[in-house]
Amino acid sequence: MNIQIINGPNLNLLGKREPGIYGSEGFDSFLEILKTKYPSVNFHYYQSNIEGELIDKIHEVGFDFDAIILNAGAYTHTSIAIADAIAAVTTPVVEVHISNVHARETFRHHSMIASNCKGVIAGFGLKSYELAVQVFL
Repeated sequence: MNIQIINGPNLNLLGKREPGIYGSEGFDSFLEILKTKYPSVNFHYYQSNIEGELIDKIHEVGFDFDAIILNAGAYTHTSIAIADAIAAVTTPVVEVHISNVHARETFRHHSMIASNCKGVIAGFGLKSYELAVQVFL
């Protein structure tokens, strides 16, 4: 099974950025834990702060991979283009968020991409990604 994890803007700073919201663990170390826990899964990881690059990655893997786990960061709330990219591909996408976006600022309460995703998981820290993996097993 091939699962593509895609992280959007500012998620390259996990472990450093606002640890009270996002925790103190970096994503690379968490990814190693996922690989150990799920050896039958081939995890592919991509992060970009640039909207078009996220769209390009969705297009690249969106017809061949078994799953996409997407944390679009702030683009979740603004990007019709990412929503359209998800709708255009056949690979199912689960939207994830580390924080509970509904307990935060009002503008974070609406997702532009959720209606094109298989589901949404939010508020469980990095465990949100693991819960998304379990959706596809």
